[in-house]
Order: sequence, then C-alpha cells, then structure tokens
Amino acid sequence: MLLKAPKNFLVALLVVGALMLNGCSGEEVSSTTASPESTLAASESNTTAQATLASEVKNEAKEAVPGMSNLPRLEGEATVVMTINGSQVTVELDGKNAPVTSGNFVDLVQKGFYDGLAFHRVIKDPQPFVAQGGDPKGNGTGGYIVDGKERNIPLEIKPEGDESIVYGKTFKRANIRKQPELQHKAGAIAMARSQNPDSASSQFYFALADLAFLDGDYAVFGKVTEGMDVVNNIKQGDKIENAKVSKGAENLKNANKF
Repeated sequence: MLLKAPKNFLVALLVVGALMLNGCSGEEVSSTTASPESTLAASESNTTAQATLASEVKNEAKEAVPGMSNLPRLEGEATVVMTINGSQVTVELDGKNAPVTSGNFVDLVQKGFYDGLAFHRVIKDPQPFVAQGGDPKGNGTGGYIVDGKERNIPLEIKPEGDESIVYGKTFKRANIRKQPELQHKAGAIAMARSQNPDSASSQFYFALADLAFLDGDYAVFGKVTEGMDVVNNIKQGDKIENAKVSKGAENLKNANKF
C-alpha cells in the first residue's frame, strides 16, 4: 500500500494519537474508544439483488469477525443532516462500500445518540486535520453501551476496484497495496478507534484536509456534501445540536437487534 507520508512526522504522530481511544488496548489505531408483468419482474429482480447483497455482507462480516453479522448495516445510501452551531451539515453515507460502518452510524443517528454530544478533539494546528466527536463521556474514552457492554464494529475497508471488503485488518496487515475505495479526502467522515482494529463504536471524525496517510488504517464511510464551511469552523466543545436521517432510512437493516 502506497500511502502519502505527511510532511511533518510530529504532526502525523499527533493525529494518530488524536484518533486513539484512551485506555483501550489492541493491535492498531483510533477512536478515543438504502406493464404489470414487467414491473413485477423488475421488483422481483431488485428484491433478489438486495437479498444477495445482504447475504454477502452478512457472510463477509461473519467470516471475518464472529457475531458481527447481527450488527446494523446499510444496504445502499443514506443522507444524514447534522445541526452544528445553528447551521446544517449534510453527510452522504456509502452503504455499498462500507455497509456495517454506515449502518452503525445511521442506527445511532436514528436513536438520537449524537444529539447534544460535543466535538471533544479538534486539531487545526499546525495544519488542519480532524474534528472528532461522538463520545458520550466527552473525553475520548466513551462509546455506545448496550446492556452494560460497548457495541463495537469491525474495521471495514474496501480496496479500490475489488468486489470484497476487508474486515478486521488494516491494509498493511492484510498486505494490500491498493488504495481504499473510500479515501480520506477533505470532508470525509470516518470512524475513530483504539489500537484494536475492531474497537470502533460511536466516535467519528471529519477530515479537515486530505489525509492520505490514514487510508487503509481507518474506515471512511461517507463525505460531507453541504456545509463544509461549518465543519471547518468547528471548535473543541462545539455540540451536535441534532442529527437526523433525511433520506435512505429504509435501507437500514438489523436496527432493532441491539
């Protein structure tokens, strides 16, 4: 994997540390924690395709990380609108290339989990990096708790041009030299995690610049399509006033399992 190295090595270390969950252990890096006969035929074909996609996603997740096939997943696309500092930020989520990661996020939005949570870590100096939020504890150690246990999702990254998604491994560990299908361009939204690649829960970050050196290590699952000026102006402590799914909620599956 050819990753573009940052110009300032110290800056790179700061970013990696910023994306890590305090107090977590593991192997890698991060979250500090959608004629009657012809219509019927088309409908049946579409239903079959969706069922096949769902089966493939479940099988891939099951093979890579036991128990993960029951996680929420997004079969298609969805749009989330966040209100931050009184202004809206529109985020398009890619369930085709990141079904489990996108599904987890949409599920938490649907639950109202992010409403009122702060961006606890924002790094802009010496150059723009990330705005990280989604921690209910507000200190980089929290996640989404279900029945007393944190719900985690596997690292999920699809190599560019491939049919299969890589679960539970960074590209370096999987010996993949391709670029990811979803990359850390300015405006990308990705999951933060600890050194354990399968430790992401609720914390996410917006990329404030192109961060190619994070590609293959962290799971990008969408991008900002409107309101990037709002994202660029986020300060540490600013809150997500509310987050709503404006489109594609019907593409979320397994939402009520836990």
